[in-house]
Amino acid sequence: MPDRPDEPLANTPSFPDSGVRAGPNLTPASLRLRVFSLFYEGVLLFALVFVASYLFISLARDAQSGWARIVFQCYLLAVCGAYFMFCWVRGGQTLPMKTWRLRLVTAAGHPLPANAAFVRYLVAIPAMTTGLGVLWAVFDRDRQFLQDRIAGTRIVRVAPAGEA
Repeated sequence: MPDRPDEPLANTPSFPDSGVRAGPNLTPASLRLRVFSLFYEGVLLFALVFVASYLFISLARDAQSGWARIVFQCYLLAVCGAYFMFCWVRGGQTLPMKTWRLRLVTAAGHPLPANAAFVRYLVAIPAMTTGLGVLWAVFDRDRQFLQDRIAGTRIVRVAPAGEA
């Protein structure tokens, strides 16, 4: 154990800007908490997509048909992807994950690299829009979402600031 509480543990990866260190004994987050976080995430994504759509429509004027519609949809997927990947790589948490004290880490408990975040996002698009990602978690032995199983990630509980 470290001599001082603010001294990092040996061989324990840290998360930038969070002051929280991942350890080997991370507690997996319950499916219930992850689903609550998903609902909150949906509210935030609505706002993000609303603002991004407003900006696109202001410039393009029409995105209802043809190539403009395809470009618009790809643009929205890219905006959402940038949001998720930035949050996951930077600190392992989106705002809803912070609220519910959840963190996305690798299977070994380390901070998420960009390539794993990218794979997780690409798999999450069809998995979450069809509901297959959540359905998968109901039957998965570790209760992981499909995108976590494929990307080699997991969502864990974060101890409150006073207990970290």
